Amino acid sequence: MNPVFDSTKQPAISSDFPVKVPEYFNFAYDVIDRWAEYDRNKLAMIWTDPQNGKERKLTFHDLKRLSIQAANLLLKSGMKRGDKALVLLPRLPEWWILSLAMIRIGVIQCPSPTLLMPPDLKYRINRGGFKMIISDVDNAQKFDEIMEDCPTVEKRLLVNGSRPNWIDYPAAMEDIQTYSQYEVEGGRMQFRSDEPMLTIFTSGTSKHPEMVLHCYGYPLGHRVTAELWHGLNEHDLHITMSDTGWAKNLWGNYFGQWIAGACLLICDIRGKFHHNELLPILAKYGVTSFCAPPTMYRMLVQANLKEWDLRELKSCTSAGEPIHSDTVRLWQEGTGIVIREAYGQTETAAITHNPPDREPVPGSMGFASPGWEIELHDEDGNAVPDGEDGRIAIRISDGKRPAGLLMEYLGSPEKNAETFINGYYYTGDKARRDPDGRFWFVGRSDDIIKSSGYRIGPSEVEEVLMQHTAVREVAVVGAPDPLRGKKVKAYIVLHKGFAGTESLTKELQTFVKYVTAPYKYPREIDYVEFLPKTFSGKIKRDLLRKHAETGEMWSKDTK
Repeated sequence: MNPVFDSTKQPAISSDFPVKVPEYFNFAYDVIDRWAEYDRNKLAMIWTDPQNGKERKLTFHDLKRLSIQAANLLLKSGMKRGDKALVLLPRLPEWWILSLAMIRIGVIQCPSPTLLMPPDLKYRINRGGFKMIISDVDNAQKFDEIMEDCPTVEKRLLVNGSRPNWIDYPAAMEDIQTYSQYEVEGGRMQFRSDEPMLTIFTSGTSKHPEMVLHCYGYPLGHRVTAELWHGLNEHDLHITMSDTGWAKNLWGNYFGQWIAGACLLICDIRGKFHHNELLPILAKYGVTSFCAPPTMYRMLVQANLKEWDLRELKSCTSAGEPIHSDTVRLWQEGTGIVIREAYGQTETAAITHNPPDREPVPGSMGFASPGWEIELHDEDGNAVPDGEDGRIAIRISDGKRPAGLLMEYLGSPEKNAETFINGYYYTGDKARRDPDGRFWFVGRSDDIIKSSGYRIGPSEVEEVLMQHTAVREVAVVGAPDPLRGKKVKAYIVLHKGFAGTESLTKELQTFVKYVTAPYKYPREIDYVEFLPKTFSGKIKRDLLRKHAETGEMWSKDTK
Protein backbone atom coordinates (compact mmCIF):
# COMPACT_ATOMS: atom_id res chain seq x y z
CA MET A 1 0.00 0.00 0.00
CA ASN A 2 1.18 3.48 -0.84
CA PRO A 3 0.41 5.57 2.28
CA VAL A 4 0.37 8.77 0.22
CA PHE A 5 -2.92 7.57 -1.26
CA ASP A 6 -4.44 6.37 2.01
CA SER A 7 -7.86 8.02 2.02
CA THR A 8 -8.20 7.55 5.79
CA LYS A 9 -5.65 10.33 6.28
CA GLN A 10 -6.14 13.89 5.06
CA PRO A 11 -5.25 15.53 2.79
CA ALA A 12 -5.42 12.48 0.54
CA ILE A 13 -4.03 12.51 -2.98
CA SER A 14 -6.09 10.77 -5.64
CA SER A 15 -4.24 7.97 -7.42
CA ASP A 16 -6.19 8.66 -10.60
CA PHE A 17 -4.88 10.59 -13.58
CA PRO A 18 -5.01 13.44 -14.49
CA VAL A 19 -3.46 14.46 -11.19
CA LYS A 20 -5.88 16.07 -8.77
CA VAL A 21 -4.32 18.68 -6.50
CA PRO A 22 -5.91 19.13 -3.04
CA GLU A 23 -6.50 22.61 -1.64
CA TYR A 24 -3.68 22.17 0.89
CA PHE A 25 -0.53 20.18 0.28
CA ASN A 26 2.99 20.04 1.70
CA PHE A 27 5.36 17.51 0.15
CA ALA A 28 7.44 17.11 3.31
CA TYR A 29 4.49 16.36 5.59
CA ASP A 30 2.18 14.64 3.12
CA VAL A 31 4.73 12.40 1.39
CA ILE A 32 7.98 12.03 3.36
CA ASP A 33 6.31 11.83 6.77
CA ARG A 34 3.62 9.44 5.56
CA TRP A 35 6.19 7.00 4.24
CA ALA A 36 8.12 7.35 7.51
CA GLU A 37 4.99 6.53 9.51
CA TYR A 38 4.06 3.65 7.24
CA ASP A 39 7.48 1.95 7.44
CA ARG A 40 10.16 3.37 9.73
CA ASN A 41 12.86 1.35 7.95
CA LYS A 42 11.87 2.03 4.34
CA LEU A 43 14.90 3.16 2.37
CA ALA A 44 14.56 6.52 0.57
CA MET A 45 18.12 7.19 -0.62
CA ILE A 46 21.41 5.47 -1.21
CA TRP A 47 24.13 8.09 -1.59
CA THR A 48 27.44 6.97 -3.02
CA ASP A 49 30.73 8.74 -3.65
CA PRO A 50 32.57 6.09 -5.68
CA GLN A 51 35.64 8.27 -6.21
CA ASN A 52 36.31 8.26 -2.46
CA GLY A 53 34.68 4.95 -1.55
CA LYS A 54 31.91 6.51 0.57
CA GLU A 55 28.29 5.46 1.00
CA ARG A 56 25.36 6.65 3.09
CA LYS A 57 21.83 5.29 3.39
CA LEU A 58 18.81 7.31 4.51
CA THR A 59 15.31 6.07 5.30
CA PHE A 60 12.17 8.19 5.00
CA HIS A 61 12.25 8.31 8.80
CA ASP A 62 15.79 9.71 8.66
CA LEU A 63 14.69 12.37 6.17
CA LYS A 64 11.72 13.31 8.34
CA ARG A 65 13.83 13.67 11.48
CA LEU A 66 16.78 15.46 9.85
CA SER A 67 14.63 17.89 7.85
CA ILE A 68 12.62 18.83 10.96
CA GLN A 69 15.87 19.53 12.78
CA ALA A 70 17.16 21.58 9.83
CA ALA A 71 13.87 23.51 9.73
CA ASN A 72 14.36 24.45 13.38
CA LEU A 73 17.88 25.62 12.63
CA LEU A 74 16.60 27.82 9.81
CA LEU A 75 13.89 29.28 12.02
CA LYS A 76 16.33 30.07 14.83
CA SER A 77 18.64 31.64 12.24
CA GLY A 78 15.96 34.17 11.42
CA MET A 79 14.45 32.62 8.30
CA LYS A 80 10.69 32.86 8.06
CA ARG A 81 7.82 32.08 5.72
CA GLY A 82 8.26 33.90 2.40
CA ASP A 83 12.01 34.47 2.74
CA LYS A 84 14.19 33.21 -0.11
CA ALA A 85 17.30 31.01 0.01
CA LEU A 86 19.69 30.28 -2.85
CA VAL A 87 21.13 26.77 -2.69
CA LEU A 88 24.34 25.79 -4.45
CA LEU A 89 25.40 22.28 -3.50
CA PRO A 90 26.77 19.22 -5.27
CA ARG A 91 24.92 15.90 -4.98
CA LEU A 92 25.10 15.70 -1.19
CA PRO A 93 22.25 14.34 0.99
CA GLU A 94 22.10 17.73 2.70
CA TRP A 95 20.62 19.20 -0.49
CA TRP A 96 17.47 17.10 -0.02
CA ILE A 97 17.41 17.48 3.78
CA LEU A 98 17.56 21.28 3.64
CA SER A 99 15.14 21.43 0.72
CA LEU A 100 12.57 19.49 2.74
CA ALA A 101 13.26 21.74 5.72
CA MET A 102 12.45 24.82 3.67
CA ILE A 103 9.28 23.25 2.31
CA ARG A 104 8.13 22.63 5.90
CA ILE A 105 8.42 26.27 6.93
CA GLY A 106 7.68 28.17 3.72
CA VAL A 107 11.17 29.39 2.80
CA ILE A 108 11.26 29.74 -1.00
CA GLN A 109 14.30 27.87 -2.25
CA CYS A 110 16.27 28.31 -5.46
CA PRO A 111 18.47 25.39 -6.58
CA SER A 112 21.50 26.59 -8.56
CA PRO A 113 24.11 24.74 -10.68
CA THR A 114 27.50 24.23 -9.08
CA LEU A 115 29.24 25.39 -12.27
CA LEU A 116 28.04 28.97 -11.83
CA MET A 117 30.74 31.55 -11.27
CA PRO A 118 30.65 34.67 -9.02
CA PRO A 119 29.24 37.03 -11.71
CA ASP A 120 26.40 34.58 -12.42
CA LEU A 121 25.67 34.21 -8.71
CA LYS A 122 25.74 37.95 -8.04
CA TYR A 123 23.13 38.53 -10.72
CA ARG A 124 20.89 35.76 -9.40
CA ILE A 125 21.15 36.84 -5.76
CA ASN A 126 20.30 40.46 -6.51
CA ARG A 127 17.63 39.53 -9.04
CA GLY A 128 15.88 37.26 -6.57
CA GLY A 129 16.48 39.18 -3.35
CA PHE A 130 17.80 36.14 -1.50
CA LYS A 131 18.19 36.36 2.26
CA MET A 132 20.22 33.17 2.80
CA ILE A 133 22.93 31.31 0.90
CA ILE A 134 23.36 27.55 1.41
CA SER A 135 26.56 26.02 0.02
CA ASP A 136 29.57 23.79 0.72
CA VAL A 137 33.29 24.27 1.34
CA ASP A 138 34.17 23.85 -2.34
CA ASN A 139 31.90 26.70 -3.45
CA ALA A 140 31.78 29.08 -0.49
CA GLN A 141 34.58 31.29 -1.81
CA LYS A 142 32.46 32.20 -4.85
CA PHE A 143 29.96 33.85 -2.51
CA ASP A 144 32.53 35.45 -0.23
CA GLU A 145 33.94 37.30 -3.26
CA ILE A 146 30.63 39.02 -4.03
CA MET A 147 28.98 39.56 -0.63
CA GLU A 148 29.70 43.28 -0.55
CA ASP A 149 27.63 43.60 -3.74
CA CYS A 150 24.72 41.47 -2.46
CA PRO A 151 22.96 43.58 0.21
CA THR A 152 19.94 41.28 0.66
CA VAL A 153 22.01 38.36 1.98
CA GLU A 154 21.88 38.17 5.78
CA LYS A 155 22.82 34.53 6.43
CA ARG A 156 25.21 32.00 4.94
CA LEU A 157 25.04 28.30 5.83
CA LEU A 158 27.84 25.80 5.18
CA VAL A 159 26.74 22.16 5.05
CA ASN A 160 30.07 20.40 5.50
CA GLY A 161 32.47 22.50 7.56
CA SER A 162 33.16 25.77 9.31
CA ARG A 163 34.11 29.13 7.83
CA PRO A 164 34.06 32.72 9.15
CA ASN A 165 30.65 34.39 8.77
CA TRP A 166 28.97 31.09 7.86
CA ILE A 167 26.60 29.00 10.01
CA ASP A 168 28.27 25.68 10.81
CA TYR A 169 25.53 23.22 9.85
CA PRO A 170 27.26 20.00 11.05
CA ALA A 171 27.98 21.52 14.46
CA ALA A 172 24.41 22.78 14.79
CA MET A 173 23.00 19.35 13.97
CA GLU A 174 24.92 17.91 16.90
CA ASP A 175 22.91 20.16 19.23
CA ILE A 176 19.66 18.16 19.42
CA GLN A 177 18.62 20.01 22.57
CA THR A 178 18.39 23.31 20.71
CA TYR A 179 17.26 21.96 17.35
CA SER A 180 14.60 19.31 17.91
CA GLN A 181 14.30 16.40 15.49
CA TYR A 182 10.66 15.65 16.23
CA GLU A 183 8.58 18.80 15.84
CA VAL A 184 8.99 22.08 14.01
CA GLU A 185 9.02 24.98 16.45
CA GLY A 186 5.60 26.59 16.47
CA GLY A 187 3.92 23.51 15.01
CA ARG A 188 3.01 22.51 11.48
CA MET A 189 2.23 25.33 9.09
CA GLN A 190 -0.59 25.04 6.55
CA PHE A 191 0.17 25.81 2.91
CA ARG A 192 -2.26 26.16 0.07
CA SER A 193 -1.26 24.23 -3.03
CA ASP A 194 -1.15 27.47 -5.02
CA GLU A 195 1.33 29.23 -2.68
CA PRO A 196 4.94 29.81 -3.89
CA MET A 197 7.35 26.99 -2.95
CA LEU A 198 10.47 27.26 -5.11
CA THR A 199 12.01 29.25 -7.90
CA ILE A 200 14.62 28.22 -10.42
CA PHE A 201 16.45 30.20 -13.07
CA THR A 202 16.27 29.18 -16.70
CA SER A 203 18.09 30.64 -19.67
CA GLY A 204 16.11 32.37 -22.37
CA THR A 205 16.68 34.62 -25.33
CA SER A 206 16.60 37.66 -23.11
CA LYS A 207 19.81 39.19 -21.81
CA HIS A 208 19.61 37.41 -18.48
CA PRO A 209 17.97 34.21 -17.16
CA GLU A 210 14.36 34.30 -15.97
CA MET A 211 13.07 33.17 -12.57
CA VAL A 212 10.49 30.40 -12.85
CA LEU A 213 8.15 30.26 -9.85
CA HIS A 214 6.56 26.95 -8.79
CA CYS A 215 3.90 26.37 -6.14
CA TYR A 216 3.34 23.82 -3.37
CA GLY A 217 1.25 21.72 -5.74
CA TYR A 218 4.15 21.44 -8.22
CA PRO A 219 5.56 18.15 -6.83
CA LEU A 220 2.27 16.41 -7.63
CA GLY A 221 2.77 17.19 -11.31
CA HIS A 222 5.77 14.89 -11.27
CA ARG A 223 3.62 11.88 -10.51
CA VAL A 224 3.31 11.70 -14.30
CA THR A 225 7.10 11.90 -14.60
CA ALA A 226 7.77 9.10 -12.13
CA GLU A 227 4.76 6.80 -12.36
CA LEU A 228 3.72 7.06 -16.01
CA TRP A 229 7.05 7.79 -17.72
CA HIS A 230 9.67 6.13 -15.49
CA GLY A 231 7.14 3.47 -14.51
CA LEU A 232 8.18 3.48 -10.84
CA ASN A 233 6.65 1.95 -7.73
CA GLU A 234 7.78 1.44 -4.13
CA HIS A 235 10.01 -1.52 -5.06
CA ASP A 236 12.24 0.36 -7.51
CA LEU A 237 15.73 1.81 -7.26
CA HIS A 238 15.97 4.82 -9.57
CA ILE A 239 18.82 7.07 -10.64
CA THR A 240 18.70 10.28 -12.68
CA MET A 241 22.05 11.78 -13.58
CA SER A 242 21.68 15.52 -13.06
CA ASP A 243 23.30 18.43 -11.28
CA THR A 244 21.21 19.47 -8.28
CA GLY A 245 20.87 22.96 -9.74
CA TRP A 246 18.90 21.87 -12.79
CA ALA A 247 15.17 21.21 -13.05
CA LYS A 248 16.07 17.69 -14.22
CA ASN A 249 16.98 16.93 -10.61
CA LEU A 250 13.48 17.98 -9.51
CA TRP A 251 12.08 15.78 -12.28
CA GLY A 252 14.12 12.68 -11.59
CA ASN A 253 15.66 12.67 -8.12
CA TYR A 254 12.97 14.03 -5.89
CA PHE A 255 9.25 14.66 -5.98
CA GLY A 256 7.59 12.05 -8.19
CA GLN A 257 9.97 9.26 -7.26
CA TRP A 258 9.33 9.63 -3.54
CA ILE A 259 5.58 9.97 -4.05
CA ALA A 260 5.79 6.59 -5.79
CA GLY A 261 7.84 5.25 -2.88
CA ALA A 262 10.93 4.45 -4.95
CA CYS A 263 14.44 4.59 -3.51
CA LEU A 264 16.86 7.07 -5.09
CA LEU A 265 20.44 6.22 -5.90
CA ILE A 266 22.40 9.47 -5.78
CA CYS A 267 25.78 9.10 -7.46
CA ASP A 268 28.10 11.93 -6.43
CA ILE A 269 30.65 11.74 -9.24
CA ARG A 270 32.68 14.95 -9.53
CA GLY A 271 34.59 16.26 -12.52
CA LYS A 272 34.47 14.98 -16.06
CA PHE A 273 32.11 12.08 -16.63
CA HIS A 274 33.56 8.66 -17.54
CA HIS A 275 31.33 5.76 -18.52
CA ASN A 276 33.59 3.32 -16.70
CA GLU A 277 32.60 4.99 -13.41
CA LEU A 278 28.83 4.76 -13.85
CA LEU A 279 28.27 1.32 -15.37
CA PRO A 280 29.80 -0.53 -12.39
CA ILE A 281 27.47 1.41 -10.09
CA LEU A 282 24.37 0.46 -12.09
CA ALA A 283 25.44 -3.16 -11.82
CA LYS A 284 26.58 -3.09 -8.18
CA TYR A 285 23.37 -1.63 -6.78
CA GLY A 286 20.96 -3.41 -9.12
CA VAL A 287 19.39 -0.22 -10.45
CA THR A 288 15.93 -0.85 -11.93
CA SER A 289 15.31 2.55 -13.55
CA PHE A 290 17.88 4.82 -15.19
CA CYS A 291 17.42 8.31 -16.65
CA ALA A 292 20.15 10.38 -18.26
CA PRO A 293 20.59 13.05 -20.94
CA PRO A 294 21.39 11.90 -24.49
CA THR A 295 25.01 13.01 -24.13
CA MET A 296 25.56 10.54 -21.33
CA TYR A 297 23.98 7.69 -23.27
CA ARG A 298 26.23 8.54 -26.23
CA MET A 299 29.24 8.10 -23.95
CA LEU A 300 27.92 4.92 -22.33
CA VAL A 301 27.33 3.09 -25.63
CA GLN A 302 31.03 3.46 -26.41
CA ALA A 303 31.64 0.81 -23.76
CA ASN A 304 30.95 -2.90 -24.07
CA LEU A 305 27.63 -2.84 -22.25
CA LYS A 306 27.36 -6.63 -22.14
CA GLU A 307 30.35 -6.77 -19.80
CA TRP A 308 28.11 -5.49 -16.99
CA ASP A 309 25.33 -7.43 -15.27
CA LEU A 310 22.38 -5.10 -15.74
CA ARG A 311 19.68 -7.75 -15.50
CA GLU A 312 17.66 -5.77 -12.92
CA LEU A 313 17.44 -2.73 -15.18
CA LYS A 314 13.91 -2.55 -16.59
CA SER A 315 13.39 1.10 -17.57
CA CYS A 316 15.66 3.57 -19.37
CA THR A 317 14.56 7.10 -20.15
CA SER A 318 15.99 10.32 -21.55
CA ALA A 319 14.95 13.94 -22.01
CA GLY A 320 16.41 17.40 -22.53
CA GLU A 321 17.07 17.05 -26.25
CA PRO A 322 16.34 14.49 -28.99
CA ILE A 323 18.44 11.34 -28.77
CA HIS A 324 20.12 9.91 -31.86
CA SER A 325 18.66 6.69 -33.28
CA ASP A 326 22.12 5.05 -33.37
CA THR A 327 22.46 5.64 -29.62
CA VAL A 328 19.03 4.07 -29.02
CA ARG A 329 20.00 1.09 -31.17
CA LEU A 330 23.37 0.51 -29.50
CA TRP A 331 21.86 0.81 -26.02
CA GLN A 332 19.14 -1.69 -26.88
CA GLU A 333 21.69 -4.10 -28.33
CA GLY A 334 23.79 -3.85 -25.16
CA THR A 335 21.03 -3.92 -22.54
CA GLY A 336 17.90 -5.20 -24.28
CA ILE A 337 16.02 -2.02 -23.28
CA VAL A 338 14.65 0.72 -25.51
CA ILE A 339 15.27 4.28 -24.31
CA ARG A 340 11.95 6.11 -23.91
CA GLU A 341 11.84 9.87 -24.37
CA ALA A 342 9.69 12.59 -22.84
CA TYR A 343 9.33 16.32 -23.26
CA GLY A 344 9.05 19.10 -20.72
CA GLN A 345 10.79 22.16 -19.37
CA THR A 346 12.02 23.87 -16.23
CA GLU A 347 8.59 25.47 -16.29
CA THR A 348 6.66 22.17 -16.40
CA ALA A 349 6.50 18.51 -15.55
CA ALA A 350 6.42 15.89 -18.34
CA ILE A 351 4.16 17.41 -21.00
CA THR A 352 4.54 14.36 -23.24
CA HIS A 353 6.05 10.94 -22.62
CA ASN A 354 6.49 7.43 -23.97
CA PRO A 355 4.87 5.12 -21.40
CA PRO A 356 6.42 1.74 -20.51
CA ASP A 357 3.42 -0.24 -21.78
CA ARG A 358 3.53 1.14 -25.32
CA GLU A 359 6.21 0.45 -27.90
CA PRO A 360 8.16 3.71 -28.36
CA VAL A 361 8.98 5.04 -31.79
CA PRO A 362 12.60 6.27 -31.82
CA GLY A 363 12.76 10.04 -32.06
CA SER A 364 9.24 10.69 -30.82
CA MET A 365 8.50 12.80 -27.73
CA GLY A 366 5.60 10.42 -27.08
CA PHE A 367 1.97 11.10 -26.30
CA ALA A 368 0.38 13.95 -24.38
CA SER A 369 0.51 13.33 -20.63
CA PRO A 370 -2.81 13.14 -18.75
CA GLY A 371 -3.96 16.61 -17.78
CA TRP A 372 -1.85 18.35 -20.43
CA GLU A 373 -4.14 19.54 -23.22
CA ILE A 374 -1.72 20.24 -26.07
CA GLU A 375 -2.40 22.13 -29.27
CA LEU A 376 0.01 23.11 -32.03
CA HIS A 377 -0.49 26.66 -33.25
CA ASP A 378 0.71 28.80 -36.12
CA GLU A 379 2.08 32.30 -35.49
CA ASP A 380 -1.46 33.70 -35.30
CA GLY A 381 -2.61 31.28 -32.62
CA ASN A 382 -4.59 29.01 -34.95
CA ALA A 383 -4.37 25.24 -34.59
CA VAL A 384 -2.40 23.47 -37.32
CA PRO A 385 -3.38 20.03 -38.69
CA ASP A 386 -1.50 16.81 -37.97
CA GLY A 387 1.75 16.57 -39.89
CA GLU A 388 2.44 20.32 -39.84
CA ASP A 389 4.89 22.12 -37.56
CA GLY A 390 3.37 24.34 -34.90
CA ARG A 391 4.13 26.14 -31.67
CA ILE A 392 3.45 23.98 -28.62
CA ALA A 393 0.54 25.52 -26.71
CA ILE A 394 -0.84 24.21 -23.41
CA ARG A 395 -4.43 25.07 -22.67
CA ILE A 396 -4.85 26.62 -19.21
CA SER A 397 -8.31 28.21 -19.46
CA ASP A 398 -11.61 26.78 -18.16
CA GLY A 399 -9.95 24.89 -15.32
CA LYS A 400 -7.52 23.09 -17.65
CA ARG A 401 -4.34 24.30 -15.92
CA PRO A 402 -2.23 21.14 -15.39
CA ALA A 403 -0.40 20.20 -12.19
CA GLY A 404 3.28 21.01 -12.56
CA LEU A 405 2.97 24.15 -14.68
CA LEU A 406 4.79 27.24 -13.42
CA MET A 407 2.88 29.97 -11.62
CA GLU A 408 4.69 32.76 -13.45
CA TYR A 409 8.05 34.20 -14.39
CA LEU A 410 8.83 36.10 -11.23
CA GLY A 411 9.27 39.83 -11.72
CA SER A 412 9.06 39.61 -15.51
CA PRO A 413 5.76 40.96 -16.84
CA GLU A 414 7.14 41.06 -20.40
CA LYS A 415 8.00 37.35 -20.35
CA ASN A 416 4.63 36.47 -18.83
CA ALA A 417 2.85 38.52 -21.49
CA GLU A 418 4.61 36.75 -24.36
CA THR A 419 4.16 33.28 -22.83
CA PHE A 420 0.60 33.32 -21.43
CA ILE A 421 -1.71 34.32 -24.30
CA ASN A 422 -5.48 33.92 -24.68
CA GLY A 423 -5.80 31.03 -22.25
CA TYR A 424 -2.68 29.16 -23.41
CA TYR A 425 0.88 28.71 -22.18
CA TYR A 426 3.38 28.72 -25.07
CA THR A 427 6.49 26.65 -24.39
CA GLY A 428 8.69 28.39 -26.98
CA ASP A 429 9.25 25.09 -28.82
CA LYS A 430 7.84 23.75 -32.06
CA ALA A 431 6.63 20.23 -32.76
CA ARG A 432 4.40 18.25 -35.08
CA ARG A 433 1.86 15.54 -34.28
CA ASP A 434 1.37 12.42 -36.35
CA PRO A 435 -2.02 10.75 -37.00
CA ASP A 436 -1.41 8.32 -34.10
CA GLY A 437 -1.16 11.21 -31.63
CA ARG A 438 2.61 11.07 -31.14
CA PHE A 439 4.51 14.33 -30.93
CA TRP A 440 7.83 15.01 -32.68
CA PHE A 441 10.18 17.77 -31.58
CA VAL A 442 11.08 20.27 -34.31
CA GLY A 443 13.15 22.93 -32.52
CA ARG A 444 13.14 26.08 -30.48
CA SER A 445 10.92 28.95 -31.44
CA ASP A 446 13.64 31.16 -30.04
CA ASP A 447 17.40 30.71 -30.14
CA ILE A 448 18.07 28.54 -27.10
CA ILE A 449 20.97 26.13 -27.57
CA LYS A 450 20.37 22.69 -26.07
CA SER A 451 23.81 21.18 -25.52
CA SER A 452 24.47 18.05 -23.44
CA GLY A 453 21.17 18.60 -21.65
CA TYR A 454 21.95 22.24 -20.80
CA ARG A 455 19.84 25.12 -22.09
CA ILE A 456 22.15 27.98 -23.04
CA GLY A 457 20.97 31.44 -24.00
CA PRO A 458 23.20 32.85 -26.78
CA SER A 459 22.96 36.32 -25.27
CA GLU A 460 24.61 35.10 -22.06
CA VAL A 461 27.69 33.96 -23.99
CA GLU A 462 27.70 37.02 -26.26
CA GLU A 463 27.62 39.36 -23.28
CA VAL A 464 30.74 37.74 -21.84
CA LEU A 465 32.65 37.72 -25.14
CA MET A 466 31.87 41.39 -25.71
CA GLN A 467 33.80 42.17 -22.52
CA HIS A 468 37.04 41.04 -24.20
CA THR A 469 39.11 43.82 -25.75
CA ALA A 470 39.54 41.95 -29.05
CA VAL A 471 35.83 41.51 -29.77
CA ARG A 472 33.96 44.11 -31.77
CA GLU A 473 30.81 42.13 -32.59
CA VAL A 474 29.69 38.61 -31.79
CA ALA A 475 26.80 36.27 -32.45
CA VAL A 476 26.36 32.81 -30.93
CA VAL A 477 24.36 29.89 -32.32
CA GLY A 478 24.15 26.15 -31.86
CA ALA A 479 26.16 24.03 -34.29
CA PRO A 480 25.70 20.28 -34.86
CA ASP A 481 27.80 18.07 -32.63
CA PRO A 482 27.70 14.24 -32.76
CA LEU A 483 28.25 13.91 -29.00
CA ARG A 484 26.44 16.89 -27.47
CA GLY A 485 23.62 17.28 -29.96
CA LYS A 486 24.52 20.96 -30.28
CA LYS A 487 27.65 22.88 -29.37
CA VAL A 488 28.10 26.59 -28.77
CA LYS A 489 29.61 28.30 -31.80
CA ALA A 490 30.61 31.97 -31.89
CA TYR A 491 30.98 34.19 -34.92
CA ILE A 492 33.25 37.12 -34.05
CA VAL A 493 34.18 40.39 -35.75
CA LEU A 494 37.48 41.58 -34.29
CA HIS A 495 38.68 45.09 -33.57
CA LYS A 496 41.52 46.41 -35.73
CA GLY A 497 44.88 45.21 -34.57
CA PHE A 498 43.71 41.72 -33.61
CA ALA A 499 44.08 38.54 -35.67
CA GLY A 500 41.93 35.43 -35.45
CA THR A 501 44.67 33.06 -34.39
CA GLU A 502 44.47 29.75 -32.58
CA SER A 503 46.00 31.36 -29.51
CA LEU A 504 43.27 34.04 -29.47
CA THR A 505 40.62 31.34 -29.76
CA LYS A 506 42.01 29.57 -26.71
CA GLU A 507 42.25 32.88 -24.86
CA LEU A 508 38.59 33.69 -25.58
CA GLN A 509 37.46 30.23 -24.53
CA THR A 510 39.35 30.48 -21.27
CA PHE A 511 37.95 33.97 -20.72
CA VAL A 512 34.36 32.71 -21.01
CA LYS A 513 35.07 29.81 -18.66
CA TYR A 514 36.43 32.20 -16.07
CA VAL A 515 33.60 34.73 -16.21
CA THR A 516 30.61 32.40 -16.46
CA ALA A 517 29.68 28.72 -16.12
CA PRO A 518 32.24 26.61 -18.04
CA TYR A 519 29.65 24.64 -20.02
CA LYS A 520 28.72 27.86 -21.86
CA TYR A 521 32.10 28.43 -23.52
CA PRO A 522 32.20 28.39 -27.35
CA ARG A 523 33.71 25.12 -28.52
CA GLU A 524 34.11 26.60 -31.99
CA ILE A 525 34.90 30.17 -33.07
CA ASP A 526 34.80 31.59 -36.60
CA TYR A 527 36.32 35.00 -37.27
CA VAL A 528 34.34 36.93 -39.88
CA GLU A 529 34.49 40.37 -41.47
CA PHE A 530 30.82 41.10 -40.82
CA LEU A 531 27.65 39.51 -39.47
CA PRO A 532 24.49 39.11 -41.56
CA LYS A 533 21.85 41.59 -40.42
CA THR A 534 18.39 42.81 -41.27
CA PHE A 535 17.72 46.40 -42.36
CA SER A 536 16.89 47.22 -38.76
CA GLY A 537 20.24 45.89 -37.58
CA LYS A 538 19.13 42.57 -36.10
CA ILE A 539 21.47 39.63 -36.60
CA LYS A 540 20.08 36.95 -38.91
CA ARG A 541 20.79 33.89 -36.80
CA ASP A 542 19.11 31.61 -39.31
CA LEU A 543 21.94 32.31 -41.77
CA LEU A 544 24.52 31.67 -39.07
CA ARG A 545 22.89 28.36 -38.20
CA LYS A 546 22.77 27.46 -41.88
CA HIS A 547 26.50 28.16 -42.18
CA ALA A 548 27.18 26.10 -39.05
CA GLU A 549 25.25 23.19 -40.54
CA THR A 550 26.20 23.35 -44.24
CA GLY A 551 29.15 25.74 -44.57
CA GLU A 552 27.14 28.01 -46.86
CA MET A 553 28.42 31.56 -46.41
CA TRP A 554 26.23 34.63 -46.46
CA SER A 555 26.93 37.62 -48.67
CA LYS A 556 27.02 41.37 -48.02
CA ASP A 557 23.80 41.69 -50.00
CA THR A 558 21.95 39.39 -47.61
CA LYS A 559 19.06 41.12 -45.86
